[in-house]
Amino acid sequence: MDRSVADKTLSVQFSRHEEAWEMVLGELRAEMSRALFETWVQPLRPLGYQKGNFAIGAINTFGRAWVEERLNSRIAQLLTAFYGEQVSVKVLVSNSFYRGDDAAPLIAPVAQVEKPARRPVENIQLEGDDLEAEESGSPRKIMLQRAYGSQRARLIQPERGMFITGYLFNKWLPLLGHSAFTVILAARSMCYWNPMTGELRNVVETEMGEIAERAAVSVRTVKDVLNNEHVRQYFRRYRVRRVMTSNGVRTAGISMQVRMDDPLTPQDQVAAGIEEDEHWYLPEFGPSERSESN
Repeated sequence: MDRSVADKTLSVQFSRHEEAWEMVLGELRAEMSRALFETWVQPLRPLGYQKGNFAIGAINTFGRAWVEERLNSRIAQLLTAFYGEQVSVKVLVSNSFYRGDDAAPLIAPVAQVEKPARRPVENIQLEGDDLEAEESGSPRKIMLQRAYGSQRARLIQPERGMFITGYLFNKWLPLLGHSAFTVILAARSMCYWNPMTGELRNVVETEMGEIAERAAVSVRTVKDVLNNEHVRQYFRRYRVRRVMTSNGVRTAGISMQVRMDDPLTPQDQVAAGIEEDEHWYLPEFGPSERSESN
């Protein structure tokens, strides 16, 4: 008899904290962007509620840290209003309650929660400071596994990426060669372009040596690449900066405008009957100021 009463009480308790969590989800869904909600909140699972402590399960340490830093107080506020008493929120790393992408979670009491091994990352998309993941119905495809926030990630900086098309790799690389390809990427790494918003910063003041160091080639190679007809016509324009010193005119570096999108190759222009605009550059980067003498 006692056992039946205890089981019934436990069942009511679980139903209650699931109901509380659904209320929290409804509020947070209305307060956050869809991408942030599906990335950070939707994968969370309620683990239990005991004596003013509400336990939430996150699938990894990064998800736990994000929730603790940005949502902990808000979740506690919502739960306090629901239960009518002060509630503390504890976020635990626990993915043992997943049986698959579409399976319902197995809720366990707080005391029984363990920290299982981490699961691998799949299919992440980094965009902006919040690292909003690709929208997907599968929690496994929107989780970040140690992608940011550690000493290792601070060195790698996974949030800083370059937009590179398969067209550049498959069509332009064979045409330009590896040296020109790396110089182009080195120059692009000094600029910024967001193809989604159109924000573009593609004029830089630099030195041949800096580009050579970034591309892991010699300065002589950089000069040859910048005078390559394909590179000069379709990817960048540059001019030499010179200054007057007591010893005469000296080269002070180069001003460079870098083309961040990929034009059609000459072969594809002929095949498709589409001509590229050869005057995409600013007037000050015109042909008369384009190259540097040997």
